Amino acid sequence: MSVPVAFFGLFFAYPVTAIVGRGLKAGGDWQFGRIGDVLARPDILDVLWFTTWQALASTALTLLIALPGAYVFARFDFPGKQLLRAVVTVPFVLPTVVVGTAFLALLGRGGLLDELWGARLDTTVWAILLAHVFFNYAVVVRTVGGLWSQLDPRQEEAARVLGAGRFAAFRRVTLPALGPAVAAAALMVFLFTFTSFGVVQILGGPAYSTLEVEIYRQTAQLLDLPTAAVLTLVQFAAVGAILAVHAVTVRRRERALKLVDPDRTSRRPRGPGQWALLGGVLLTALLLILLPLGVLVERSFDGASGSGGYGFGYYRALQSAGSGGSSTFLVPPLEAVGNSLRYALVATLIALVVGGLAAAALTRRAGRLVRGFDALLMLPLGVSAVTVGFGFLITLDEPPLDLRTSWILVPLAQALVGVPFVVRTMLPVLRAVDDRLREAAAVLGASPLRAWREVDLPLVRRAVLVAAGFAFAVSLGEFGATVFIARPDNPTLPVAVARLLGRSGELNYGQAMALSTILMLVCAVSLLLLERIRTDRSGEF
Repeated sequence: MSVPVAFFGLFFAYPVTAIVGRGLKAGGDWQFGRIGDVLARPDILDVLWFTTWQALASTALTLLIALPGAYVFARFDFPGKQLLRAVVTVPFVLPTVVVGTAFLALLGRGGLLDELWGARLDTTVWAILLAHVFFNYAVVVRTVGGLWSQLDPRQEEAARVLGAGRFAAFRRVTLPALGPAVAAAALMVFLFTFTSFGVVQILGGPAYSTLEVEIYRQTAQLLDLPTAAVLTLVQFAAVGAILAVHAVTVRRRERALKLVDPDRTSRRPRGPGQWALLGGVLLTALLLILLPLGVLVERSFDGASGSGGYGFGYYRALQSAGSGGSSTFLVPPLEAVGNSLRYALVATLIALVVGGLAAAALTRRAGRLVRGFDALLMLPLGVSAVTVGFGFLITLDEPPLDLRTSWILVPLAQALVGVPFVVRTMLPVLRAVDDRLREAAAVLGASPLRAWREVDLPLVRRAVLVAAGFAFAVSLGEFGATVFIARPDNPTLPVAVARLLGRSGELNYGQAMALSTILMLVCAVSLLLLERIRTDRSGEF
């Protein structure tokens, strides 16, 4: 437990506390009156209102669209099911910058919608909501569908035999069992959309700003640390409340249900209604997930040959730092690919060590303190990454931790986001290991380390590989903190894409599409590999 506590204390709590302290202190005294002053400003109230209502709307829309998909994956057996499950999960591991870029290519100026009907949805709230549904569709499908597939359908069939109609049986039998999973999925979607940054920054334009976007603007553009500190505290309080409720729903789901093998609950669709439902889910996957990604890939080639056709001109331009007279980069943008891969590999190793130790400690200990630490491990997913990144710059600047010029700063920030995925992936598997096996190893003279190596590791090897894959994918796409700490001569892929989109010109736009396509392919390959080795379908991720 000491290593995870030290890691989060030094690289999460310390930077966040320092940035908040610097914003709320003046002359060594705390100025808590600034909190009321900031929250009374009309522009800040507008940001808080938009952040809340768009998160609620995004959550409701995601549940509406994704719950039929959760049912199809839980109850139907059809050709290509595992491939489709992987496809709908790809958006969740994509960087938010890529998601924003894909929808920009579909809905923005010169996008597919603009070319076909002369309509644009970028800089509107609809583009943000659709991108959020795209990003979070897999959260509902995996969380709710994973549990739904393990509910015994005979309970609902028994209710119908006793005279209940189809809807009444579902409402009285299945829905109460699914309630905690639906609530958990809704809370996670709300958390991710409440703290949305890259999607809103790219698609929302200056008219829309979430708390995270406003923290970035106040910190990086206006250098108004007091306002940024207050907004960080507001977001921290909101995220803490969401995670506390989420922890309760997860415990209710774990305690209340008796589950069966998912292979016993799925069957081929029967009748026109079920085939129509399957067709509707496939159509949704096509329009919501494959279409934006397909347009993104198409735009990375479109017009690159200079003759109105398709070519690799945008990709070739990535090899030069000054293509088209641009001074966006000190190095060729293509070097961002190698930088991102190296950073993500190191971040994955750090996340596996810290997250693995945390999961092992949570397995062997109990009590409120341990449950509290379990919830705290999730905070990096919701607390402002912008605050963490800027906090790195102002805290890790003195010996023995003067890391401002060190390459390790980026993997450390990325690992903070990877650790929660490692813990949530490994924890259920470790809890399933019979304690009597460890006790037998100890009786035979094995040390705790050898017992872990000989007993736990063989049983959790697949979970470790899955955890490593998730940590690698999310580290590869981390943007909020990295945008502050990535050096100009060593940009990561998300930072490079954002810089290109921030400059005018067709060449910069095309290069952004090309880099986003590369990043999407790397994340998609990682996810497909995970699907081949993953065995547990009931977890949160």
